[in-house]
Amino acid sequence: MADASSKGLGVTPELRTYLLAHSVPQDPAHAELVAATRDAMGDLAIMQIAEEQGPLLTWLTGLLGARRAVEVGTFTGLSALCIAQGLGEGGRLTCFDVNEAFVAVGRPHWERAGVAERIDVVIGPAAATLAGFDPGGAVDLAFVDADKTGYRTYYELLLPMLRPGGVIVFDNALYFGAVLTDSDDADVRAIQELNAHVATDPRVETVLVNVGDGLLLARKR
Repeated sequence: MADASSKGLGVTPELRTYLLAHSVPQDPAHAELVAATRDAMGDLAIMQIAEEQGPLLTWLTGLLGARRAVEVGTFTGLSALCIAQGLGEGGRLTCFDVNEAFVAVGRPHWERAGVAERIDVVIGPAAATLAGFDPGGAVDLAFVDADKTGYRTYYELLLPMLRPGGVIVFDNALYFGAVLTDSDDADVRAIQELNAHVATDPRVETVLVNVGDGLLLARKR
C-alpha cells in the first residue's frame, strides 16, 4: 500500500503546463514576460517566481479583496503583474527593488496587460526605503522575494503595516530543500531562522506550502 505521506509530486514542465491551464486564466503578457526574462537575464532568470506561483498570487490578492499591496524584490515583474491583476478597483501595488534595469524588462508587459497604472516602483535598498514608506492606510498583502538575509527585517517592517487578516508571503521558503540541511550558507540559515520565528510568532497564523520553491504565508491576527 502506498504511503500517504509520499503523495507529493515533482513539478515537470508538462505538469506545470497542466497546473497553469487549470488555474486563474493568464493572458499573453505572462508568457511573454517569462520569455523576455529568459532572453534578457540568462542564468539570472532563476530569480523569477515559479510560473505556478503566479495564479496563486492573483487568486490570493482577490480573495483578500486587496487594495493596498507591497512587494519587496520585483526582479523583472512577473509577481507584480500577477498581484496587480488581482487588486480591487482603485488598488495600488508598491514595489521595492534595487535594480531599475531588472524592472525595466517587465514594464512593457505590465502595459500590455493593462496594469501598469496600478504599480509604483521604488528603487533603493529595501530596508531603508521600506522603513520610510507610508502606504496611506493598512496593507492587505505583502509579497517578499528579495535578499534572503533581509527577510527577517522585512517581516518586522511589514507586519505593523498589515491590517488584521492581511497576509505576508515569502518566496523560497524551502530553498531548494536546503532548509533540511545543517548548512553554513547565510541564505539558508536566514530562511531557516525566519521559518522558525514566524511559525511561533503569536502575532500571526502561518502555513508553509510546497508551491514552487516554497511559500511561507503569515496571516496577521
